[in-house]
Amino acid sequence: MKPEVSSRIAAGEVIERPSSAVKELIENALDGGATRVQVEVRGGGMDYIRVTDNGCGIPPAQVALAFQRFATSKLSGASDLESVSTLGFRGEALPSIAATARVEMRTRTPDEDAGYRIEIADGEVIEEGAAGAPIGTSVVARRLFASFPVRRKFLRSPAAEQTNIQMVVSHYAMAYPEVGFELSADRGRPLSSPGNGDLRDATAAVYGRRIAQEMLELAPESGDDLEPMVWGLIGPPSMDRANRRYVSLFANRRWVRNRSLSYAVEQSYHGFMAERRYPVAVLNISVPYEEVDVNTHPSKAEIRFRRENRVFGAVQRAVRKTLMQHAPIPEVSPERISRPAAPAGQPPNPSSFWPTAPFSNAIGHGAGARHSMIEPSAPPGQPQQAASAPTARDALPILRVLGQVQNTYVVAEGPDGMYLIDQHAAHERVMFERVKSQAARGAPDSQSLLEPAVVELDAAKMELVTRQSDIISAMGFVIEPFGESAVIVRGAPALLHESDQSRTLADVLELMEEGGGFETWEERAAYSVACHGAIRAGKAMSREEMQELARQLEACVQPNTCPHGRPTMIHMSSGQLEREFHRT
Repeated sequence: MKPEVSSRIAAGEVIERPSSAVKELIENALDGGATRVQVEVRGGGMDYIRVTDNGCGIPPAQVALAFQRFATSKLSGASDLESVSTLGFRGEALPSIAATARVEMRTRTPDEDAGYRIEIADGEVIEEGAAGAPIGTSVVARRLFASFPVRRKFLRSPAAEQTNIQMVVSHYAMAYPEVGFELSADRGRPLSSPGNGDLRDATAAVYGRRIAQEMLELAPESGDDLEPMVWGLIGPPSMDRANRRYVSLFANRRWVRNRSLSYAVEQSYHGFMAERRYPVAVLNISVPYEEVDVNTHPSKAEIRFRRENRVFGAVQRAVRKTLMQHAPIPEVSPERISRPAAPAGQPPNPSSFWPTAPFSNAIGHGAGARHSMIEPSAPPGQPQQAASAPTARDALPILRVLGQVQNTYVVAEGPDGMYLIDQHAAHERVMFERVKSQAARGAPDSQSLLEPAVVELDAAKMELVTRQSDIISAMGFVIEPFGESAVIVRGAPALLHESDQSRTLADVLELMEEGGGFETWEERAAYSVACHGAIRAGKAMSREEMQELARQLEACVQPNTCPHGRPTMIHMSSGQLEREFHRT
């Protein structure tokens, strides 16, 4: 294969689309110590890209060398790959861009009186020499992929390509808040970050001031130098989105995509947020450079961690801890009215923390009497969470039971008003935590059956029994195979003592199959048992039973929601009661 052919193939791997070229040029600017980076694009970057910075510049003698493949690599040996501290390290960016576009560079170092200019097309130098230029570097790429018709044909529309470029600039503006970024284009809104070092201000430039002010600060915690450190901003559950695009992850300030870490963030919101909704987060993960492999993909967007489980746990603990510290008690409150935004770094009020949809109700009557029931949610306890982490239990007051409404809601009085408790959701939460705790200790509360029950199961449920037998046993079931399509149930969880044991196992297995939004089989099983054993709506309860339910709910780690995130209770404060009765 001819060298020029192999170079063009390699260039196509590094520069996949216009946003790839912008990303590489921004990383070069940041590695060069820039404090201001300006990006200008036309035609979605396919016609024109210009990236200008005020960094250290390139000495004239090294300008042409910078366009030779691997000449500017930061690696002197294979061992250097084990600890990469710069954004760029292979020396492929400029040669790859020059192989796919017509490129002009102007650059000047602080100790030079004049700048230097070079122009390259199809990898060949057309012109070079002294030229006027400010300190720093400016690179212009015209007609990207003009000599790659196949690649250009598969690019998306100019608007879509510009959106990708906007995403790149936005992420680096948040990764480097001390650097001012500007993006201007022939369509769409411009972007400008202040570069003052404040992550909240950089986030405001990307998502808007209101969103940035409502986000919760996740402060870094000092610890072992080998332990991952996590900090940044996370949105309250009300700031949910329909896709994962708003979870921004930076490993040692490198914008990365990592499915495991994205999953860790999503799981931290489990129970706080409705199913198939995703959070807004800007998270920095700091780990020793030798613990990260950044050389897994030509675009350097995907990385691997040497101890991924440790990083996963650190991210999940940090996000959950912040959410739980800021979780207010849910309230019944008037529908959103114009309120001043919470000061930066302060916990939001309940109506801005909890999502309002899809749980909304109208109470009262007459003009202006509508209220919305704020949907609270809190994640089920996680085994890896530190025992000292704050929990939602701290926010739940001691309640005095008053009575029952429609045999479904328990009315209770607290220090500041009235509480309505959904008896099924509350008991489901109590049972869920009890079953999970017993399973974790390896001591399920199981009750032997006087007469073992034979349960016929379909093929899918039989496979589930076989594959998840340890988990099912940990819930309190004692079962044995009985032929190819049945099992004998000799014992069942004690909390299911009032159920028909011949049907209970099949019902629990069916709920486990459906998943219900739970990612782990342990949580699926615990929820299935809890849902089946919980008190139903419509059941009349004695005062002693209601008091016991309130007491058990107060002892829960996450008392505000059922395992799915549906509210266990809502609160109407004393002030609200007075306003409704016009006593104020």
